[in-house]
Amino acid sequence: MSPLSPRDLALPPNLLSLARLPLAALFPIVATQPALALTVLCCAGLTDVLDGWLARRSGQVTPTGAIVDPIADKVFALAVVGTLLESGALPLWGIPALLARELLELPLALWIAVSRRFQGARLSTASANIPGKLATAVQFAAVFAAIALPSALTAMLAASAIAGAAAGVSYWARQLRRVPGAA
Repeated sequence: MSPLSPRDLALPPNLLSLARLPLAALFPIVATQPALALTVLCCAGLTDVLDGWLARRSGQVTPTGAIVDPIADKVFALAVVGTLLESGALPLWGIPALLARELLELPLALWIAVSRRFQGARLSTASANIPGKLATAVQFAAVFAAIALPSALTAMLAASAIAGAAAGVSYWARQLRRVPGAA
């Protein structure tokens, strides 16, 4: 059975996750207007907080949501980073700093996607933890700085790299503990 279910896509938590996709398309259009760019950024952040909360509260945590949520996160992050880079608001070295967590998680996600060893652990892979939530908050602050407070950007990118690396390592460690047959 496929972990993606059309019926599950229509659940409110997954619709909130999917709402980040049009927001990702909208961000480049409004990026030159700081108030609108920050509004889109806040809306995306709000959907990211609410989708997981609603899924847990309503008992609608699904394998589909565990796939859709991180994909929506990555699409939105790529749209923001690409736009800020193209506009000159983000230096080239800021890309790995801002996306440290995603760069560390990508090989893990690919490994999980193709490995039969993770069949029973897939749903837990996408669940957030404290380092992940911290990394998200610091990424948000770094993007805010790129849009509205450039004097703080260097410090926020450094903080984002550190928090992102900590989150990436924590996701790897957690997943490796769950590998069937691992010591």
